[in-house]
Amino acid sequence: MLDLARLRALHAVHVHGSVGAAAEALGYTPSAVSQQVAKLERETGATLLERQGRGVVLTDAAVLLVDTAARVLSLVEEAEVALEERRGRPSGRLTVAAFSTAARGLLPGVLAELSAAHPALDPRLVEEDPHATPRMVAQGVVDLAVVHDWDIAPMSVPEGVARARIGRDVCDVLLPPGHPLARLPVLSRRDVASARWICQPPGTVCHDWLMRTLRAVGVEPDVVHLVGEYQTQVALVAAGLGIAMVPRLGRGAVPDSVVVRPLDPAPVRGVSVLWREGTSRRPAVAEAVRVLREHARER
Repeated sequence: MLDLARLRALHAVHVHGSVGAAAEALGYTPSAVSQQVAKLERETGATLLERQGRGVVLTDAAVLLVDTAARVLSLVEEAEVALEERRGRPSGRLTVAAFSTAARGLLPGVLAELSAAHPALDPRLVEEDPHATPRMVAQGVVDLAVVHDWDIAPMSVPEGVARARIGRDVCDVLLPPGHPLARLPVLSRRDVASARWICQPPGTVCHDWLMRTLRAVGVEPDVVHLVGEYQTQVALVAAGLGIAMVPRLGRGAVPDSVVVRPLDPAPVRGVSVLWREGTSRRPAVAEAVRVLREHARER
């Protein structure tokens, strides 16, 4: 009989693309994942992973097992949901993925409340880019994901993933005090179009929004610094190296060396929570969504 833990390990290698990434997602060491796959190879009498450069690829036999593992893990999840529903209280492990500012500005209070109110619940946080998290939810890597999107770049979610809007996050323009635009009480998009920008790297939602927005007013954005962390962006603005557009969620206190101005129309990110439709009845999921709504409403 095939061992569920070994199937889970192989499935994780498929989902995450490498033994190391699978180990990180499962909370194991890479050696432990490799041992699980090796035992599965002995059980099945088939080679499952082959070396390719510095990584590994799944063989045809492994792909067959992964398809089976996905169905088995789905059935196991159904059973776990049914048992928790029968107990009538949130319990077990609940993994939540969130983008960086939500992880800093929203999730600490949410996780603290869940832990205090439900001792049998084990909530865990994974910080991830919102581009990646819908697939992670769909594949069962995480139970919930807090994501954001913009009006001009709406996020699509995979089939079988439920979504609920829980709040909105307004963004402001941050400038050095001596910047010519700092004297204006409100900025337009044309005002800031030709500025030197500090922005997140390409491929992120925020970078895509800035590119589309400024190109819409006929200007190619001059992005001089590509920085992922908003706190680092604030530091660069304070040093007079450019301007940045930073969301209020998780921003924290802004130093006196930085001027904050609203943009009209205001850039607004929609904040949503995702979960698998099959887990909607799970008390832990329902309770986490409720608490997320409450905390987001207070922002």
